[in-house]
Amino acid sequence: MLSYFAGIYALFLIVWLVLFVLGILGMVFWIMMIIDVTKRKFPKEDDRVIWLLVVIFLGIVGAIVYYFVIKKDTKKHTDKI
Repeated sequence: MLSYFAGIYALFLIVWLVLFVLGILGMVFWIMMIIDVTKRKFPKEDDRVIWLLVVIFLGIVGAIVYYFVIKKDTKKHTDKI
């Protein structure tokens, strides 16, 4: 009976460790996207402000949207050159 609870406790710790690591990685990705928004040249200055607000206020979801809409698209265009 004791080993059953030890197994559940170990599984609980593993799940929390994985969630903690994913949270840290998500935060690092979010910060990287904020830095990218501030350094990137946009056609209009308003675009930078809008994307910065999107990434900051929507958190990781905003960072993912920015990554796929702006950053990934830029990589495609630079690969063609």
